[in-house]
Amino acid sequence: MTSSVSAYEAQTHFDELLERVARGERIIITKHHIPMAVIQPVPPAPAISPEQTIAEIKALRRQYRLGGLEIRALKEEGWA
Repeated sequence: MTSSVSAYEAQTHFDELLERVARGERIIITKHHIPMAVIQPVPPAPAISPEQTIAEIKALRRQYRLGGLEIRALKEEGWA
């Protein structure tokens, strides 16, 4: 469902609008009857398995190296 509200109404009733959006409503905000913005629900993030998350972390570890630096030394020097 889509509805529209004025910018003033959106400003004064923003919490209420967020509740409506949370229930799936799409709201167009207008200024002088001209559409200016849309508030709509965020699509759900795709589910990622723990195994896939671990694989992505391992790939990042292979990609980014410290070039011989050690975390302990960086901490002692105040960098980490």
